[in-house]
Amino acid sequence: MSGTGTGPGERGSESRGRAWAELLRLPALFTVPGDALAGAAATGARPTRGTLLAIGASVSLYAAGMALNDWADRDEDARDRPHRPIPSGRVRPAHALAAAGALTGAGLALAHRAGRTTGALATALAATVWAYDLRLKSTPAGPAAMGTARGLDLLMGATATVRAGSRGGPRPERTTATTPTRPLTAAATLAVHTTAVTTVSRTEAQGGSSTAPLKALATGLAIAATLLTARAGHPLRDGPTSSSPTRSGRGGPVSPAPITVALPAAAYATTALRPLLHAALNPSPPLTQRAVGAGIRALVPLQSALAARSGAPVTALATLALAPLARRFAKKVSVT
Repeated sequence: MSGTGTGPGERGSESRGRAWAELLRLPALFTVPGDALAGAAATGARPTRGTLLAIGASVSLYAAGMALNDWADRDEDARDRPHRPIPSGRVRPAHALAAAGALTGAGLALAHRAGRTTGALATALAATVWAYDLRLKSTPAGPAAMGTARGLDLLMGATATVRAGSRGGPRPERTTATTPTRPLTAAATLAVHTTAVTTVSRTEAQGGSSTAPLKALATGLAIAATLLTARAGHPLRDGPTSSSPTRSGRGGPVSPAPITVALPAAAYATTALRPLLHAALNPSPPLTQRAVGAGIRALVPLQSALAARSGAPVTALATLALAPLARRFAKKVSVT
């Protein structure tokens, strides 16, 4: 008589799948595509084939960093977080290291297909990720290295999109706003947020410090205020024109409808700031870890707001749609 329950082999496969989802921080992977999409929006172009290649490269390099992070931290995790996949014995250290190498190679290959400049940025990003995990994480340069990685990720999307446009795809808008300062400004915003959250994460296992959450809270408030008050730099180009504000009589840039920026900006503020306030008031490990997880998830509405400010409301909404997926998987797998 055959049973209808799940067999040992199926249970083993499910357990291995969950272990790898924990190792690679599956919910956090949903925060990655928005980097390239925000970069594309900042150039004044619609997403292209190059943007998709940049997204694939970004996801691969991010996952590589997660696997390498746990490999490098295996002794520390055995002491502080024995439930993690490597110290618990669910993933072998050699397998995690091999995955990090393979994912890095895949990310670099995809980036080089998107263009020489994108490939160079991906190489710098991969070097930053490996340097952070193996050397810089416990040094004062660690948070800045993580912020730099996010900034480079956005610039990868920007360069890949522009190159695809120059080869016959959708071309960037030729306005004064399509200068490199727009991608650089967006990249700097992501870098500042990531640096602040990474600084908080350094005490998530032990807790005990209100300084980092307070500084991150101030940083988040400044970013939210900037998003809500600054004008967009590009004309609306990928959304309906019937509800778009009119161009100024002297040919100035068109700002997106306020709701297209206000919605993701408000989502960013509500996602990131309240947990940071709680961690500042009570810097216990659980609340600090919750603040770090919220800071990571807040990247999605931040990317969406940056795209909206660049005049790309459809790209902004598509990016924001990743947030519910990140929240859904975060209920099953931790992002930290």
